[in-house]
Amino acid sequence: MKKQFEGRSLAHPGCLIGITAGLIVGIILAGVLASAFNVALNVVLLVWLGMTLGLGLLGWIIGERLSMKFFRSREQTEETPSTDSSPSA
Repeated sequence: MKKQFEGRSLAHPGCLIGITAGLIVGIILAGVLASAFNVALNVVLLVWLGMTLGLGLLGWIIGERLSMKFFRSREQTEETPSTDSSPSA
């Protein structure tokens, strides 16, 4: 599975996952705030927007870090010489 991610940036899928999670969690949290605590509509919409953007940014950062991890591991495997091949004269 690790080979599938080589050379790919995971920031975009991470952002997509973060935005999706932010929309879902933000809508649920906004509904709870509006119904249970009788919070103003402006505050509810700001909470929803903040959750969406915040989790999207978090997904982008995590995806970027994972991309760098896969990129570094690929560089390390390319730099290490294999001991299987021996020069024949």
